[in-house]
Amino acid sequence: MAAYKTIIFDLGGVLIDWNPHYVFNDQYFSSLEDREYFFREICTNDWNEEQDAGRSIVDATQELVHRFPDWEKPIRDYYGRWTEMLNGPIDGTVEIFRKLKDSQQFNIYALTNWQANLFDIALVRYDFLHWFDGRVVSGVEKTRKPFPEFYKILLDRYNVNVADALFIDDNLRNVKAAEELGLKTIHFRSPEHLADALKDHGITI
Repeated sequence: MAAYKTIIFDLGGVLIDWNPHYVFNDQYFSSLEDREYFFREICTNDWNEEQDAGRSIVDATQELVHRFPDWEKPIRDYYGRWTEMLNGPIDGTVEIFRKLKDSQQFNIYALTNWQANLFDIALVRYDFLHWFDGRVVSGVEKTRKPFPEFYKILLDRYNVNVADALFIDDNLRNVKAAEELGLKTIHFRSPEHLADALKDHGITI
């Protein structure tokens, strides 16, 4: 069993409940087919990740409005109503984080895909984001998960030894990329699952 010194958290979907469907709910579009088309062809995950990696949300929005003028309102609402997509902390995970922090056994870092200016909003809202020993934000670094160079920024900046580091993320793609770099991982599913998975790694909270 590894003796861990470092724990690395993803944020969205792990510590913070963020989901565009809080804005684009079942009543937003005239049909579910329209919503599916919107996310499949217009405001796609790949498009959003371009902003996570540093692209201006203004430029990204204007470019899509030009390409899809009939969809202008939902395109503008994607970032115009972005704060409504934040449903707050995932309390169970925040409590696990607090216990890990209070144990003083680990260096704890955040590695997140997040547009830089929007991340500032989260920093104002959620005090627990200031508990980390360090944070690496994709929008600041101009790269993102799952690209290896993004992980390496954190590993190099904070002198993290992959042999005694544990990475937690809800996105399996990002988990597999971390494993390729030699990190031990937990694919997050729920706070309860995380608590059990930590015990499997020899970490009692």
